[in-house]
Amino acid sequence: MKALGLLTLALCCIAAPLTAQDTTHARRPGQRPRADDMTSMMHEMMGPMMRVMAYTPEHLLAHKDSLRLTNDQVTKLTAIQESAKAAHDAAASDMKTHMGALSQAFQAASPDTAQLRAHFDEAHQAMGKAHWAMLAAAARSRALLTDAQRAKVDAWVTAIEQREERRHSM
Repeated sequence: MKALGLLTLALCCIAAPLTAQDTTHARRPGQRPRADDMTSMMHEMMGPMMRVMAYTPEHLLAHKDSLRLTNDQVTKLTAIQESAKAAHDAAASDMKTHMGALSQAFQAASPDTAQLRAHFDEAHQAMGKAHWAMLAAAARSRALLTDAQRAKVDAWVTAIEQREERRHSM
């Protein structure tokens, strides 16, 4: 769940500058975006990732009974989960270090943009490594499932997408 939280936080950090550039919902200076604008934006960003997140080892292991995972599948998914968590946590720690350094550098009366850029680039690269660890784990986890198990996970995601679509169209 920590990985999902970090992924969500990272996507929000990426979305913030994009939201600032949004000209489709013109607002007066200082006017805050409406909650439905933010929800719609998050839905657009997270929607495509839903299928990936459904295949994370944590999610599959949480549904091991309904998926009827074999003992071998559980053992392999657990190994993938532990490996991905170690890689993710190392990258997340690196990202946190660089974000702290970026924040510290920004506190100067006249921040050095070259220094800010270096820390931003390092933090961004670390975030990418953390995301890649989780994406690769999901891909390896998906490959462990049988066709019937994948069909069941895909059906869950489709049902969630349809429910979200109906909710957003109201």
